[in-house]
Amino acid sequence: MLQEPAIALSVREHEEPAVEVRVNFGVFAGREVTPAEIEELARPLRELVPVFSIVAEERHEFDSSGEASLHQVVVEVPGEHVADEVDAVAERIVLLASAWAIDCIAARPGSAF
Repeated sequence: MLQEPAIALSVREHEEPAVEVRVNFGVFAGREVTPAEIEELARPLRELVPVFSIVAEERHEFDSSGEASLHQVVVEVPGEHVADEVDAVAERIVLLASAWAIDCIAARPGSAF
């Protein structure tokens, strides 16, 4: 049985940032995120953590069998702003970012939701 990919997930492969949540926006939306949508995501994040970064990126991945272009939104929170609550903060951001992405995608015709 194949599992559907998560729309947002927590990544902890390195020390900084302490929390890194990637939103597979383009996979589900079929488009790039807009600046207004990034601002919509920032509003509830401000209530959750005092300092964070949002990166909208276009990634191009290549291998011998082809190439892929991905549009991701990445939320990063430095360690000093999450203390001992890294996992709890990451989980809250994943939930928040998932709901935000679903709302953004549903607001436009031809969305996956």
